[in-house]
Amino acid sequence: MHSTRQDSAFDRRAVLRAAGLAVSLPFFESLAPRASAAESRKAVARRRVLWIYAPNGVNPDQWSPRRGAQGLELGASTTPFAPFLPWLSCFEGLVLDKARANGDGPGDHARANAAFLTTRQPLKSDGGEIRCGVSIDQAIAHQVGRATRLSSLVLGPEGGSASGQCDSGYSCAYSNHLSWADASTPMPKETDPRRLFQRLFADGDPDESAAERATRLARRRSVLDSVLSDAKSLEGRLSRVDRDKLEQYFTAVRELERRLEAARAGAAAVPAGGAAPGAWANRTEQLHLLSDVLVLALRADATRVATFALANEGSGRSFPELSIHEGHHELSHHAGDASKMEKIARIDRHHCEVVARLLAALAAAEEDGEPLLARTMVVYGSGIRDGNRHDHDHLPLFLFGGGHGFQRGFVEAPGIPLANFHLALAELMGAKLDSFGDSTGVLRA
Repeated sequence: MHSTRQDSAFDRRAVLRAAGLAVSLPFFESLAPRASAAESRKAVARRRVLWIYAPNGVNPDQWSPRRGAQGLELGASTTPFAPFLPWLSCFEGLVLDKARANGDGPGDHARANAAFLTTRQPLKSDGGEIRCGVSIDQAIAHQVGRATRLSSLVLGPEGGSASGQCDSGYSCAYSNHLSWADASTPMPKETDPRRLFQRLFADGDPDESAAERATRLARRRSVLDSVLSDAKSLEGRLSRVDRDKLEQYFTAVRELERRLEAARAGAAAVPAGGAAPGAWANRTEQLHLLSDVLVLALRADATRVATFALANEGSGRSFPELSIHEGHHELSHHAGDASKMEKIARIDRHHCEVVARLLAALAAAEEDGEPLLARTMVVYGSGIRDGNRHDHDHLPLFLFGGGHGFQRGFVEAPGIPLANFHLALAELMGAKLDSFGDSTGVLRA
């Protein structure tokens, strides 16, 4: 057994290794050097942060929560979040000014996506030059990412080009990329959950070689079977509680690997960094598998920073699984048509179900005796409120999880820049930023 990078207090993680593989493990109290319980608990209580983005705005009439006699009441589209009301803060009034035209004319979808995490006005150049700004996830990852195997994860079911023109003179880079390393470098998304799984369990090279994988599968060996001898040597050092935790973790990994192999057999692989929308015949399965691998990464503390775009901004994918055959973007321009608005509400609910499933997995996983959701801040929202109006104020934005200090229920933030909210999360993650984007200060609880 070998260890990963070290925290200041102790070597807190274990990694099981075999040829070409490295299986990151959750924290085990048994492996910590002798220290007071308070010191150990303080050392391992690391926060995670995840931004989940919904494209094309929402149907506000069905999405927006209301004030009821018992407090916050969810809208029809957001009822999948009912089990997580104790974890929910709903921000009212946040503004994404840099998604507005500000003299640049049409192109709200491109601006909304590019500005959501950067809060910078993207350059309109007929697709030639791109210029935006570093996104908050990468600004945080630059400072805290050294503590984990992967500094950040950038995920989504749709890839897409960083060149060409996609929206009224804006480069496709803006519609297709939520995360930015710097003003001119968009971060490509991992679209294939199978490749993501390989990244989590690769030692050095992000892919197990084709020959190694073929040999392992010929022997019908999972990644866990490949490190079995190392796992047995580890078990002898663990308490009964930690052995149970290891078994639960291994069960989750095995089940996920089985589902990924079944998906591999049922669909063509999606190339890394980009594929045409619809490359997966079952998009919902793709979203669920991406979510499950992401939860595994957070559970093993392989990363503490992630973004997850449910689709590219302006996405025209249809939803045959919902009996919706028009494109999402087309429907978002509903012009008040009741049938189109009803379909948008169904798409909104579907997206909420995907997110609620991820939240449930975080709530079910434990770290140091408490739900992983208590140590994870999950932001869910969009850079557009109503896709028909292309408005960028009163953004639909939920924050789930613990450790952030914001009150549950409604959080009033009238006219406050979204950048102020991002700064608050950066501060909570231990990243020191004097300002960010168009911020005017840190949004306080």
